[in-house]
Amino acid sequence: MSEMRTTLKTVRGLGSAKDGTMHFWLVRISSVALVPLTLFAIGLVFSLIGKDYDAARAVVGQPLVAVLLILFVAISIEHMRLGIQETIVDYIHGELLKVSILMLNTAFSLVLGAVSVFALLKLAFGG
Repeated sequence: MSEMRTTLKTVRGLGSAKDGTMHFWLVRISSVALVPLTLFAIGLVFSLIGKDYDAARAVVGQPLVAVLLILFVAISIEHMRLGIQETIVDYIHGELLKVSILMLNTAFSLVLGAVSVFALLKLAFGG
């Protein structure tokens, strides 16, 4: 039986990167994890309406609440990063530009995550 690939494709190395399945599952798993975490975060925000800063700090300072909010932030940002990465890979065609934007996407996600977790920890532990 003959091979279905051209020799040019083999020489250029344009075959599968072998990471599409992992990316697919990471997006799906993070989506499923975000459903209860988002409902929790929305419920928490609604429960804090009309309360003062000290009451909000007391609620966010509870260990379970703080951990769930940090998980919400971390998983949301990773889900965002993966979605933007998929869009960049699909629609940016120049390799240098693609790699540069992918690096910026990762850096932005890391900074946003670090600042968000820092803010939650500062709120939870006071300061």
